[in-house]
Amino acid sequence: MKVLHVITGLAAGGAEQQLRTLLPHMDCASEVAVLTAPGVLADAIRAGGSPVRVVGMDGNRDLRALPRLTALMRAGRYQVVHAHLFRACVYAPLAARLAAVPAVVATEHSAGARHIEGRAVTAPIRSLYRTATQLTHAVVAVSPTVADRLHAWGLPRSRVVTIPNGVDLSAFRHDPRAAGLARARLGIPPEAFVVGGLGRMVAGKNFHLLVEALPHLDGAVLLLVGDGPELPRLRLLAARLGVGRRVVLAGESAHVPELLSAMDVLAAPSQEETFGLAVVEALAAGLPVLYGSCPAIDDLPPGTAPGARRVPPHRLTAELAALLAGPRTRLPPPPGLDRYDVRRQARRLHDLYDRLLTRHHQERLT
Repeated sequence: MKVLHVITGLAAGGAEQQLRTLLPHMDCASEVAVLTAPGVLADAIRAGGSPVRVVGMDGNRDLRALPRLTALMRAGRYQVVHAHLFRACVYAPLAARLAAVPAVVATEHSAGARHIEGRAVTAPIRSLYRTATQLTHAVVAVSPTVADRLHAWGLPRSRVVTIPNGVDLSAFRHDPRAAGLARARLGIPPEAFVVGGLGRMVAGKNFHLLVEALPHLDGAVLLLVGDGPELPRLRLLAARLGVGRRVVLAGESAHVPELLSAMDVLAAPSQEETFGLAVVEALAAGLPVLYGSCPAIDDLPPGTAPGARRVPPHRLTAELAALLAGPRTRLPPPPGLDRYDVRRQARRLHDLYDRLLTRHHQERLT
């Protein structure tokens, strides 16, 4: 089976990291087409054995990308095209149908209640998404929460398949040596209490709450991992509060496990998430986690992820202060995380591809 994954970009965001994690576990020949600039993960994906093709799309309305993508699909003779992220989910299904690809799948990683990938969920956006995904044979939702939202947008439940994101749990196991090296590289003292934030630096992630908490956390360091348009505002806020020297901006990274090992707690204050990949990764690393929204944890049986606690924004500083005052211990990864093992996700996706191809062959015979 030959599969082409089409994704908008390959910056170190959650969906992009998810694709990178998934590819080595897929029992098929996988290639990647990136619509825009390759980003920091392209080399990591190539190193894992999957070719990366750059379409060279220049903006959302660059329609020249459509014939280029169609030609790529025809030349590659792919049996499955799998789109990831909004722009790819708009362009790739049409290109795949023009190229007569037998099975077309889209995964929705980022459908929030009010925003999708930073853009407001308006009636035209919902209509565009609904129209584009009518050209797919299945839409994968990364959580039941996302499946419900897609149904509310007008997608029939019969075409939506819920397959949670996957994490290579063993890769995130806490490594004290890696923690020490990461702290030394970033200039963080070995004894410092490190509050971590991981994700795209956009307004909806609410990372400003972590900067605002720092003046009340004596000696703590804030380590933010990711890139995005909010970074200049976060720098200015840290300077205004007098904590600039205690805020470490690591930027995008393809080495998230090492950076999680360097943290003492992960804080994920976003109030709107579609899955909560950073929370799952932090729990796999043995970190206590304070979160605002995380369907991945909410979908687990109660009590199976004791290291994660939902905290409203007004309580975040107090909860961080309590952890700062207490003992620093690493927790065992909770057993509930087995549900999100990437190998299980890979098997379910492969089974989906098989079903769609079998249906295609049966339809051709009738």
